[in-house]
Amino acid sequence: MSIFNPADIGYAARRQVERLGTGARLFARLITSFSSWARFGLIRDQVFFLGNYSLSIIAVSGLFVGFVLGLQGYYTLKSFGSAESVGLLVALSLLRELGPVVTGLLFAGRAGTSLTAEIGLMKAGEQLAAMEMMAVDPVQRILAPRFWGGVIAMPVLAAIFSAVGILGGWLVAVQLIGLDTGAFWGQMQAGVDVWSDVANGVIKSLVFGLAVTFIAVLQGYACRPTPEGVSRATTRTVVVASLSVLGLDFLLTAMMFSV
Repeated sequence: MSIFNPADIGYAARRQVERLGTGARLFARLITSFSSWARFGLIRDQVFFLGNYSLSIIAVSGLFVGFVLGLQGYYTLKSFGSAESVGLLVALSLLRELGPVVTGLLFAGRAGTSLTAEIGLMKAGEQLAAMEMMAVDPVQRILAPRFWGGVIAMPVLAAIFSAVGILGGWLVAVQLIGLDTGAFWGQMQAGVDVWSDVANGVIKSLVFGLAVTFIAVLQGYACRPTPEGVSRATTRTVVVASLSVLGLDFLLTAMMFSV
């Protein structure tokens, strides 16, 4: 394929439009897949699979991020004479930005790749085709429970990340450095707003869960049914989902905190 050949350019453009159309149709089917909630056991199993198996890396990462925020925040605020505000700094950094964003990136690397590989291997093994032959819709039976399971698990994991991160900041600032515990929690309680900080972080995590899970499901469902196709789809899931999280974070931050 040459970039100077008009026929090749037209073919590439048609391919991109076709992929966008396929993704839009699949997204519409997943969003309107209310019948999958009738089998809530399938969604519950996916929440357990995606959330429980990602819990350890989320909790450990949140703890160390809280350590770093507490340490760096203390030495930065100390030069301005406001070291007591380190608790507020840690809480706002985690609730507004680092909690949803880092959780989204870790979720894309841990749960997104497993979803893509699982669906891709089912397609390569012709299990999805066999379900269609038996008049069973694979989108409703396989894709929709995984999609909604990821959407539900992502905000819970982001909340755990932020909570463990705040605990890590408290351990460093109060137990290690020696700040007053009342000033640490008091500044946090006075400066964190439920709606403008906590609720916006929850909205971000919901949007990130929607984007990451849909990208993972789409890449697995549309991949080539070969080992090479599954491996490439898994790699694309990590790259596209990570870039989507960062791009959506900028857009959501511009809409939420600039008004």
